[in-house]
Amino acid sequence: MNLSRVVITGVGLTAPNGNSLKEFRSALLEQKSGITYEDVRFMGQIPVGKCDFDERKHQKGKMRKRGTRVGGISVYCSKEALDDAGLDINSMDKSRIGIYLGITEHGPVETEEELFQFYKNNDEKPELWTHHHNPRTVANAPAGEVSLNLGITGPHYTIGAACAAGNMGVIQAVQMLQLGEVDLALAGGVSESSNSFGNHVSFKAQGALADYPEDQTRASRPLDNNRNGIVISEGGCVYTLERLEDALARGAKIYGEIAGYHTNSDATDFVLPNPERQMECVHKAIAKAGITINDIDLVNLHATGTKMGDIQEVAGIKEAFKDSPEVAVNCTKGLIGHAMGAAGALELAGNLPSFEDGLVHPCHKIDEIDPECAMDQLVLEAPLKKDVKYILNNSFGMLGINSTLIIKKYEAKA
Repeated sequence: MNLSRVVITGVGLTAPNGNSLKEFRSALLEQKSGITYEDVRFMGQIPVGKCDFDERKHQKGKMRKRGTRVGGISVYCSKEALDDAGLDINSMDKSRIGIYLGITEHGPVETEEELFQFYKNNDEKPELWTHHHNPRTVANAPAGEVSLNLGITGPHYTIGAACAAGNMGVIQAVQMLQLGEVDLALAGGVSESSNSFGNHVSFKAQGALADYPEDQTRASRPLDNNRNGIVISEGGCVYTLERLEDALARGAKIYGEIAGYHTNSDATDFVLPNPERQMECVHKAIAKAGITINDIDLVNLHATGTKMGDIQEVAGIKEAFKDSPEVAVNCTKGLIGHAMGAAGALELAGNLPSFEDGLVHPCHKIDEIDPECAMDQLVLEAPLKKDVKYILNNSFGMLGINSTLIIKKYEAKA
């Protein structure tokens, strides 16, 4: 089957350390952390990754009031992606535009506030519960808010895939474009998790919530020997994806081409990852891309900062790339925390400019590398100058869902 090639033509994002690709990339190259201390209900001040974007730049106040925090992130990123791609969808057939957003969960921020107000009043009157609750918490809400705000009448839905969701949104969009179901896709991942008490206290109960009283910006420490868990963050990254022929026809800027992907399941444990299944996902994505493992120039680790999660992932990567000494390996969560459903999409965005500027951003500052996470190929301390043609982006999630994306540098034929 001859399938159309699919390319990225626009990027819209908000991260704890930047509200555009340019800002985000600069922060990663300069090792600028976006992690701060924030007050979380019943928990006091803890390190989190919060975004600071203009919620009403692309959204009217009434819509923002009715919607959700994650919906606001989704709308902002989607409109920024369209603007970055130079697309005016008002001149397009909006029924041919699809919206595919990966999520971990959504709605806990508003729901927790409703519950808090409900019980704080003691009389527990049902009318204290807002009539906005149902549309805020239905599974399609983040993508639906984009549809409502931008007037897009094509398919919209969210892909619940835990922390693999950012990659999964892109994978779904590629498939729909290649099937001819849509002509343009808004795809990626979004998360509001840093605003939820439930998320923080649950990870704390698991012994997986990071802290570092001396310096909150160092709380998220993947691969460090003294890491003690994850920092929960919010954020979003949405891409405009098009078939190559359509992008070329309008003279679009092309950030990269989706060369291959794969997703699979561990079928092992609710939380603990299975490195064998993770590496199976990597190898199958490479095979689908029609390349060899030695063609990969840059690997972005999922690396959350949990003890066993980092060890098991790195063990698999070391084995897979043992004969690839030139590959560069980095990770992102040390500077932005774990943005859950947005993580994979944001981490890919942070590396996309490598195709153009020939730089690989370093991991966060690591005081003492965990011996079980040490790799000669890790990029530490400073950016690495390197010609990058293929990026491999890993994202893995709870209940054993794995996703791998491979992005290729687009080079026009002479």
